Amino acid sequence: MLGFVAWLEEAAKTPWFWMVIGFGGQAIFGARFLVQWIASEKAKRIVVPALFWHLSIVGSVLVLVYAIYRLDAVFIVANSVNTLLYARNLYVHERSRTETALP
Repeated sequence: MLGFVAWLEEAAKTPWFWMVIGFGGQAIFGARFLVQWIASEKAKRIVVPALFWHLSIVGSVLVLVYAIYRLDAVFIVANSVNTLLYARNLYVHERSRTETALP
């Protein structure tokens, strides 16, 4: 485990590491639309599955980490607010799912 931590500390000093974080976050964030499209096609109606919100949160957090590294205030504020909104939407989604499951 210590070897991984040392590698991570060293990798974090390089620009490519942060580009992987930023592009990875964007890729995960973009994948949510593919998930939503496939779910909607299967259901033959507009569907927003919980995975959409999970991907939104993970992608947004990764882009937020990158924005903090870059000290980009615009993206820091945008992704901070968006992450909170996605978390709330996931909460509402899960709550509504459990309410409809009750007898």
